[in-house]
Amino acid sequence: MDKTYDALLLVSFGGPESLKEIRPFLERITEGKNIPSDRLEEIVQRYETVGGISPLNANIRDIRERLEIEIKSRDIDIPIFIGHRNVEPLIVNTVNEMKVSGVAKSLAWLASPYSSYSSCRQYTENIENACSQIGTNAPQIDQIRRHHDHPGLIEPAADCLRLAIDNIPYEKRSEVVLLFSAHSLPTSMAESCRYEAEINEAALLVANKVDPDKRLRREIVWQSRSGPPSVPWLEPDINDKLDQLSSEGVEAVAVSPIGFPIENFEVLWDLDFEASNKASSLGMSFSRAETVNNDSRFISMIADLLCERISKPTSTKANLGTLDLSPEICEKDCCPMN
Repeated sequence: MDKTYDALLLVSFGGPESLKEIRPFLERITEGKNIPSDRLEEIVQRYETVGGISPLNANIRDIRERLEIEIKSRDIDIPIFIGHRNVEPLIVNTVNEMKVSGVAKSLAWLASPYSSYSSCRQYTENIENACSQIGTNAPQIDQIRRHHDHPGLIEPAADCLRLAIDNIPYEKRSEVVLLFSAHSLPTSMAESCRYEAEINEAALLVANKVDPDKRLRREIVWQSRSGPPSVPWLEPDINDKLDQLSSEGVEAVAVSPIGFPIENFEVLWDLDFEASNKASSLGMSFSRAETVNNDSRFISMIADLLCERISKPTSTKANLGTLDLSPEICEKDCCPMN
């Protein structure tokens, strides 16, 4: 094995894991944004409504445990670290731990496979800032490529959607509408990156595996928008789409959280609570597909992406779509904020 890289860093947004962690977490992610206190309290109540925690951190830890087993089966002997943007272990603290452990050069896998400022470039900046803070002998950390169309993501996502369709009452399944939901972005940000194109392609790939004859209607929807209403974001919002579908006589939807491979608070609140309740109020059957999480194919995908960089750099890279492969090293000005 090529020993150029001697560690792997798993990077995510992070989330609170207890009620007492919610406010400090929210204060951290809204720092400098002048968010009214009543708005923060509203978000606190949302967390409390879905149990007071985000499942994201635990899912990342589980992925690490399974990935450690996977890479050892491939004779890859490197440590795997976890760093979050907004909760412990914070990226900067993990980078310091890596330095103390003697790591010189690491790869970083980001929990979102898509290209945008908030899902890619901002994490790159977080890592660079952490290394600058650590200073002398901080490890060099390179990012693993974006991978929206990797079979290790698409195939388990399709299986999850099939199960969701099976949960729709039998008499409604032949007319169920497939909704593919992802985190919305300001349109100015979306126009400067491939995010929307990647979401569209990932959704198409999953839909074609689930419904190869294209008998079922498919729609892209967006969720989790924030900020002032005057700023345009990607649309339609999933709840607006449910209203529209209901007015057209649609009686059932199956929702794939295609933009969220790993379950987090936004899936629980925006889909399992808000969208599900909206559908219920409209008399519509609603079934949300599970996220991919720790599916063995997803774990193997991460190992494959690691191997692209350390074992056989000339080997064929797995992808199912038609968009150009994302580069191993992003350009300095990629995915600007707007």
